[in-house]
Amino acid sequence: MTTIPPAGLLLTVSLTDEHTVCVSIEGDLDYDSSQQLLDETREQLSRHTGTRHLRLDCSRLVTCDSMGLATLLAVHRATDAAGVRLHLDGRPASLERILRLTGTLSHLTDPRSGAGSAVAKEQQDVPGGEHS
Repeated sequence: MTTIPPAGLLLTVSLTDEHTVCVSIEGDLDYDSSQQLLDETREQLSRHTGTRHLRLDCSRLVTCDSMGLATLLAVHRATDAAGVRLHLDGRPASLERILRLTGTLSHLTDPRSGAGSAVAKEQQDVPGGEHS
C-alpha cells in the first residue's frame, strides 16, 4: 500500500543578503494553505524593513489554484506597498500556465510593474531623474 503525504504547504525563509528575503514554497498553494504564505510574507516584510527584494522560490510548488493565484496577487500588492520588488523564481510549468492564461504573468514578473514602476515614476518626477 502506498501512502500519500498529507497535502499542505511548507515555507522556508532565508536571507540571501541584507536586502533580499527568499521564501521557498513546497507543496500546494491553494484554498487551505494560501493564507499561510500571505501571513509569512507580510511578517518578513515587517521584520526586515530594509528589504528591497522578496524572492518566492516556486521550484517545489506542486499546485496553485485560483486562491493561490489570488494570494500571489495579494503578496504583490504587499510588496508594492512596501517598495519591494517581487520575484517568482523557479516557476514550474503549471504555475507559468496559470499566470499566462489569466494574464497575470507580466503583472507579477515584469520589473517595470509594482515597486519597480513606483521607483521609475519617482525618478521621472525628479528633475534630472532617469527617463524610460
